[in-house]
Amino acid sequence: MAEEIPVYLFFGFMDAGKTTLVKETLFQNGFADELDRALLISCEDGEEEYDEAELAKIGVSLATIEKEEDFNVENLQKLSDTYKPQAVFIEYNGTWEVGPIYEMDGPKDWTIVQSLCPVDATTFEMYMKNMGVMMREQIFKADVVIFNRFEDSMPKSKFRANVKGINRPAQIVYERADGSIDDAPDELPFDLDQDEIEITDSDYALWFMDCMDHPKKYDGKIVTFTGLVYNPTDKKGRLKDQVFVPGRFAMTCCVEDIQFLGMKCRYEDAKSIEHKSWIKIKATVKNEFALEYKGKGPVLYPISIEPAEKPADELVYFN
Repeated sequence: MAEEIPVYLFFGFMDAGKTTLVKETLFQNGFADELDRALLISCEDGEEEYDEAELAKIGVSLATIEKEEDFNVENLQKLSDTYKPQAVFIEYNGTWEVGPIYEMDGPKDWTIVQSLCPVDATTFEMYMKNMGVMMREQIFKADVVIFNRFEDSMPKSKFRANVKGINRPAQIVYERADGSIDDAPDELPFDLDQDEIEITDSDYALWFMDCMDHPKKYDGKIVTFTGLVYNPTDKKGRLKDQVFVPGRFAMTCCVEDIQFLGMKCRYEDAKSIEHKSWIKIKATVKNEFALEYKGKGPVLYPISIEPAEKPADELVYFN
């Protein structure tokens, strides 16, 4: 039985640092030391280039695919048959769709094991504002998103919320220009030491993502926010007992990305809360098991619920 061939994907815009990251992976992190033969497929020409002679010294062969239509199973299989790699590294083109890679049936024995997406922190906000759809395409399947050229003065919590709004499971790394990693906790726009945390519309998306990622630090906290009510039903279309979901619709970068960010709320009189009504809710957050989370997560227990006016802007944002 043939052994699986691990495939490592590198996504990201041109000049985001993909080539540099690939080189670090192969030369500095010692990946190639464990291999006799590896294949590197480059799909775009950036400022940084590869030295084929240096790659050959560590057993890495370089192939290029310049056109999106040529990135297909047939051509990839030919490369696999020619070079017989023990591992494959793909520097993907930052303007191509990512989804088709995961839909391919082959090449034989190739298995995607990790995808990384370097992001230039100095241009991230501008690109999200002006080219959000393209940025989303690079981020949404990445296992690890690496903000390089990061500075301590940058809004780390907003960067995180933007990424999590696109790709919830992604691990996020903040790398300074000198190569050091910023692993300090994210700064939040509200004070967790307060007895009651008032969540404004502008902070809702950021709070939601942080609460879902770190429910333990909100356990026992009291929060207040304005939300839209969703009344969940069971498989037979019946309203669930003692449960409703207050939340907000959030937009990451464009209309196609709008999603509902709602949190489970246990309330004896849940059926009395009208579906799609606006409320102001004060509730205690408890970190407990919920089927909806497939494990532990934040569950709200109302202290008070009041009718609320529909906000002038029904959407919340990650920036």
